[in-house]
Amino acid sequence: MAQTFYTAEEHFRVLIALLKAHNIRRIIVNPGTTNIAFAGSVQTDPYFELYSEIDERSAGYIACGMAEESGEPVVLSCTGATASRNYIPALTEAYYRHLPVLAVTSSQHFGHIGSYTAQVIDRRPPEDCAKFSLNIPMFHDAHDRWAYTAKMNEAILELTHNGGGPVHLNMATEYTRDFSVKKLPDVKVIRRIDYGSESQPEIHAKTVGICIGSHAKFTQELTDLVDAFCEKYNGAVLCDHTSNYSGKYRIAPNFAGIHPRTNMDLLIHIGQVSGAYMPLNPKEVWRVNPDGAVRDTFRKLSYVFQMTEEEFFSRYVFHGGGGIHNNTDYYSGWRKDYDRLLGVLPELPFSNIWIAQNTISKLPSGSVLHLGILNSLRSWNFFESPHDNIYAYCNTGGFGIDGCLSSLVGASVASPEKLFFGVIGDLAFYYDINALGNRNIGRNLRVIMVNNGRGQEFRLYSHPAEAIFGKGADPFMAAAEHFAGQSRDFLRHYAENLGFEYLSASNKEEYLANLEHFTTPEMLDRPIFFEVFPNTKDESDALAAIGNARETKLLPASARAKSAAKNAVKKLLGPAGITAVKRILGRG
Repeated sequence: MAQTFYTAEEHFRVLIALLKAHNIRRIIVNPGTTNIAFAGSVQTDPYFELYSEIDERSAGYIACGMAEESGEPVVLSCTGATASRNYIPALTEAYYRHLPVLAVTSSQHFGHIGSYTAQVIDRRPPEDCAKFSLNIPMFHDAHDRWAYTAKMNEAILELTHNGGGPVHLNMATEYTRDFSVKKLPDVKVIRRIDYGSESQPEIHAKTVGICIGSHAKFTQELTDLVDAFCEKYNGAVLCDHTSNYSGKYRIAPNFAGIHPRTNMDLLIHIGQVSGAYMPLNPKEVWRVNPDGAVRDTFRKLSYVFQMTEEEFFSRYVFHGGGGIHNNTDYYSGWRKDYDRLLGVLPELPFSNIWIAQNTISKLPSGSVLHLGILNSLRSWNFFESPHDNIYAYCNTGGFGIDGCLSSLVGASVASPEKLFFGVIGDLAFYYDINALGNRNIGRNLRVIMVNNGRGQEFRLYSHPAEAIFGKGADPFMAAAEHFAGQSRDFLRHYAENLGFEYLSASNKEEYLANLEHFTTPEMLDRPIFFEVFPNTKDESDALAAIGNARETKLLPASARAKSAAKNAVKKLLGPAGITAVKRILGRG
């Protein structure tokens, strides 16, 4: 018999490496062919304790007994056909007793399910048999490797999470006969630190970023803790308006972010989904959230802290090891870049970005800002508010255009004593136009509708629709010219008939003439609808001006030359040529 090592099927080797990293030793193997890749790999690794059992039903209950007695997770491995069905009674027992049993079933390609292929069935267990169940396909590229390594970490952590319980992984196989791989891969291991745990990793990073996604209002206590953390660990808070953080170390990275400052040593990730698409490349990420869930947004997650943000920052401010105390060079560098860029920014054309630049400082203290997704959110994220008590929101959870106006209306109705400002593009507005007629709308609502006559996002210079199709993107991708296009009368009549004061502007002079009235802190006698009419080219040129200023003023000369060369190649090859080159190089 030829000497055997590990299977050539990479996803099994990753799972085995993760089992070892998470200190899981005991495996009960049921006989079969479909699970040979797994069983044949672990049987020659002295780290594991293997047990054989003919009957899957009995194996499941043996795993329950082992897990209960040892207090440690136990792995099951079975072949195809109905073998996994016989785990169900024991997994049900494990579910209701919170026993950490990991059922690793093996399967032919998942496309065979339901196609009358012999020995292939749907492996999904009943809801009360597994806390977590997932199909793991064969790995074909780096994206598969990242995504499913994170998912396998999540599955293993779930064995002991919130009281523990059974987990199911269904692994595809191609029945390889190659067991010649002598070494397991280096794998990214994700660990969880629970609330109340006495152990915690120390921070020795020289640069620490705190990335805040969309977030509820910060309390003063949490703001003070974040600021103290930054001062102890040389930190900067990288966020957009929806973070609702207004402490001393706030930076808008989409405006000032430029290599190499985006390459911090450690990133603390808090909050929910961000629509800022922050260009960050940390070496390591720690996520902090009471849900304890694995969210590997930046593909560098190593720890999940299941605790409140107050608890996390308190631990590291008052009890954490490491730190370089009273050094804020990292933040100062970001701030210097931001201020320098503001100082050299050219005069922008009339656009959503120009509107944001000239309006954000005029918003009254204590008001609330709601932003439409994508273009409006991006445009306003380039500029900081001078007030620390303006809260901002955007529908970044589902990230759809379908409810931006309704969310703004609902918020304004809930707090009639506050002024609510909304900025929304025409495509998103028309999708949600009925909300403007809600009879509960009060005089505290003020809306800027940016009417480009199309979905402007699809006509920006950086968007593939514009790069490939140009004006040809208008009919379908950008859905241009619906609802009378850029008619100066259609929405004026609509808004006035609904009781709104109607304002409009087609250029900078007209906009500025209306701005003071639109942003007055006094509560007026009716809501305001302010329709503005930038053109598509000016919107695209404004965004390009931001990018050009950032590149020419912040990048070192060598990086600028490299960027210029890269852009020249892109222009020469075109989108189809670039795709072909990436395919040849194995990057696409």
